[in-house]
Amino acid sequence: MAKHFECILLAAVMILCAALPGLAEKAEEKPAAQALVERLVMSWAAYGERDSRALEELAALDPASAAAWTRILDLWEAPAAVNAALPDDLPRDDTLCLVALGFQLNPDGTMREELVERLKVLLAASQQYPNAVIVCTGGGTAANDPTATEAGRMADWLREQGVDPARIYVEDKSLTTAQNAIFTFDILAQHCPQVNRIAIISSDYHIATGTLLFGAEAILRGSAAAVVSNAAWHAPSGTLSVMFQAGALIELSGDVETAFEIYYDTYDIHELPPLHTEDQAASGCIG
Repeated sequence: MAKHFECILLAAVMILCAALPGLAEKAEEKPAAQALVERLVMSWAAYGERDSRALEELAALDPASAAAWTRILDLWEAPAAVNAALPDDLPRDDTLCLVALGFQLNPDGTMREELVERLKVLLAASQQYPNAVIVCTGGGTAANDPTATEAGRMADWLREQGVDPARIYVEDKSLTTAQNAIFTFDILAQHCPQVNRIAIISSDYHIATGTLLFGAEAILRGSAAAVVSNAAWHAPSGTLSVMFQAGALIELSGDVETAFEIYYDTYDIHELPPLHTEDQAASGCIG
């Protein structure tokens, strides 16, 4: 498994290195601060190094942005340990939010096994913390049923298991992990401003990315809601490359076009159907 991961990582780095000249060319057309952010992200993804020159230049242009991205790089450098279940020392009230990340639906709109397994982990966490807010996040990924959404199916399943519907919030617009974070924080800001702790629920290979992106989004918007823990289903397979994480961070920074160039090159799970440029311009989508 470790050898397999090393091969995936090496392939991702090679893809990134090949893409760097084209991305650097486009960087000249971007606002200076945005281009510097992307230099920081790509340097870490490709080489595992911080571009100190880019960080210095960003600090001169926008000190607040430089401080934020320094914190994000800190998160990226030290990914969270993956837990099979939540610890017992989290808040016992509704300041805790359990965020369940979706997974692509079957073409007919039913849930795949992986999503059901994630929900079993979520159900155990919801029983462990019966006062916690729950956010199910994931949009429409059923090829033959445009009415079905990951979050909608997840919420239905939870209600069938006896979870109080008043606890459950449905975020059913997102089609990328970055959007999971953005739209979930929108919901929390509007409906649950008391939440200041977040626990991510997903598959084990997805926890590092989910924790990174939710942590990064909290930093970028100055939210008091911190990611403090996670619980994961142990998936038999599945990976998310460091390059995928780079694309997601660039999406959070606001450059969807560059993010999607990276996604198309490195996307390696979910077996999603090909995405179309016109669709991504409207919504941005990969999960």
